[in-house]
Amino acid sequence: MDKTYESKKYEKNIYLSWEKNNFFKPKNNDKGNIFSIILPPPNVTGALHLGHAAMIAIEDIIVRFKRMNSFETLWLPGTDHAAIATQNVVEKKLQSQNKKLDDLTKEEFIQECYKWTEEYHDKIVSQIKLMGGSLDWSRERFTMDEHSSKAVYEFFERMYNDELIYRGARMVNWCPRCMSTLSDDEVEYENIKGNFYYIKYKIKDSEDYLEIATTRPETMFGDTAIAVSPKDERYKDFIGKIAILPILGRELKIIADDYVSLNVGTGALKVTPAHDPNDYKIGKKHNLDFISIFDKNGNLNNNAGKDFEGLSREEAREKVIKILQKNGDLLKIEEIEHSVGTCYRCSSLIEPSISEQWFVDVNKKIKNRKNKSLKELMREAVENKEVEILPERFEKNYFMWIDNLNDWCISRQIIWGHRLPVYYCLDCGEIMVSQEKIKECTSCKSKNIKQDEDTLDTWFSSALWPFSTMGWPDNDRGLDFEKFFPNTLLETGYDILFFWIARMILASKYLFGISPFKSVYLHGLVCDKNGKKMSKSKGNGIDPIIMIDKYGADAVRMSLVSGTTPGNNINISEEKIESYRNFINKFWNIFRFIYDFKNIFSDIKINEMEKLENSYDLENIENLADKWIMTKLNKTISEITTKINNYRFGEASDILYDFIWKDFASWYIEIYKLDNYLNNKEVLRYITVNILKILHPFCPFITEHLWQDIFSNYLISSSWPSVNINIYEN
Repeated sequence: MDKTYESKKYEKNIYLSWEKNNFFKPKNNDKGNIFSIILPPPNVTGALHLGHAAMIAIEDIIVRFKRMNSFETLWLPGTDHAAIATQNVVEKKLQSQNKKLDDLTKEEFIQECYKWTEEYHDKIVSQIKLMGGSLDWSRERFTMDEHSSKAVYEFFERMYNDELIYRGARMVNWCPRCMSTLSDDEVEYENIKGNFYYIKYKIKDSEDYLEIATTRPETMFGDTAIAVSPKDERYKDFIGKIAILPILGRELKIIADDYVSLNVGTGALKVTPAHDPNDYKIGKKHNLDFISIFDKNGNLNNNAGKDFEGLSREEAREKVIKILQKNGDLLKIEEIEHSVGTCYRCSSLIEPSISEQWFVDVNKKIKNRKNKSLKELMREAVENKEVEILPERFEKNYFMWIDNLNDWCISRQIIWGHRLPVYYCLDCGEIMVSQEKIKECTSCKSKNIKQDEDTLDTWFSSALWPFSTMGWPDNDRGLDFEKFFPNTLLETGYDILFFWIARMILASKYLFGISPFKSVYLHGLVCDKNGKKMSKSKGNGIDPIIMIDKYGADAVRMSLVSGTTPGNNINISEEKIESYRNFINKFWNIFRFIYDFKNIFSDIKINEMEKLENSYDLENIENLADKWIMTKLNKTISEITTKINNYRFGEASDILYDFIWKDFASWYIEIYKLDNYLNNKEVLRYITVNILKILHPFCPFITEHLWQDIFSNYLISSSWPSVNINIYEN
């Protein structure tokens, strides 16, 4: 054996040999045990980060463990086109080349996106392989490949025919930078320092006025009423009267509504129905006018008047404040901290706006689903334990999200993505939905047809991932759908519980009446050693590929799993990775000693070894050290098996680390080195082989290399060790 373990020397060839021998493909077994899991498809926006590396490490542990336990195991890979996110990075690439989106035709831009996708797909696959991910690459999917697109359009058409998809004007989240709508879950909220501006709204034909506090005085041009609480004694005599809008002079009716809080601001609320979600509800309830004052760029339009048309939100605010001060209508300014909505992709401030969009109706009753709505189907899946969420505390978050769920806006005003399968007759106005291109109006037979320009929310296609990857709807994967769906497990970060997991449950419950997976395991975010979220701006990020090159994949894997608990964040540092590289080196040196000492494997073959595995009895072992290590090993096998089966990967790795470093290396091997200490050669052989097996799911590369130094077959295809009951109970 070499003096040191050089990961770069071995890892690539080991992975290639696994692939060449088809070890990642499901193997039929007589027991009928099946384990299926889909890889949450990484976005093709760029290289993998440590969050992806943690996901690969965790999933590969359970997959290798299940294979070794004779499960017919499928781990299915793929990548996500990532709609807005990919469009943004491609636009930035064009900008670096002094090009703009407007310089290209739609078709040219789509080709640029495909070029980007192909480049980063190859990088992502390469990086997953560097991590040791044992996925069945022959089954790989992409959310915009031909089959996946067919599934998306089939899903859309079915929902439309069931009247679950509709087009309408509703309040949406508009990103002026991305020039598109966002779903409620794609809006991130952050606290910022701002101001309360206290503005005088005079009462018509009176010396009285109402004092209104607002953080956005520039939105006053969209005001169509003032609301007060019916319980507020201060304002009961004002209800029904008319206030005058400053600057524009428009008349505003003063109304009573229970939504208004007595303790926020002044207790009197300016109502801007076209630009605030809560005001929208008040506007609908009281039949108010809806006046949109912003264009798609987030600038004020002509409804704000000529003096303000074309100004940005910030410019308009500054000008409004100056005019209010000049007119004596600005009573005071108060510094506050308040929450604002931002785009999850570009961090621009969101502008709530009324817009004609396509929505999924989550409240409509579905006849062929026992007259239940999508919200009800999603709730029952978890309530009835069709799907188990681990850790269980996230079920509360899931139910809260469902209870507050609005209709899902699925249309996006971007180029990259699945184009809506919706067609309009420009002569009679007929709306048609079809998977195939429509050339003639089904109503008036006109050929003046135009397809909708919008694309679908990326989560609409991702919602189909558990079953579209298995061959639905055209069964292009043989028996995969029948055999591997529903999936046994979904493993992913808790941050996409609502983005993705809930929507997969929605799609599967609607289409098939069952949940898409039996269990959901949620891991935490990967943070730096101080528990801070990693980001480029903070400069605290760690590139997993650099770490693999420096310390090896096994060390990176162990560092990402060790010490973790389900649902809690994972703290990582280069020092932690280096410490596990030291563990790998220690492990290597232990085996150098074992291989050199007495040449214990020279006279035995693997099939004979496996026959011996369960044949030991403590009564046949003479010395105390051998009895002790055999008992420790069997206890370790039992505990690790239980922990992995219960998805307690961090605890399993810590138990394994302690046994190898403390019990085996620091005690047993040191005792073994003592002169004239007559240990059982077969015991050391038994311990050695089984340590390689139980460490393999966590550190697949070094264990495979060491195994093949002993035997001619592959460790990846060997069986998981069983507990020797005689030894364990003793």
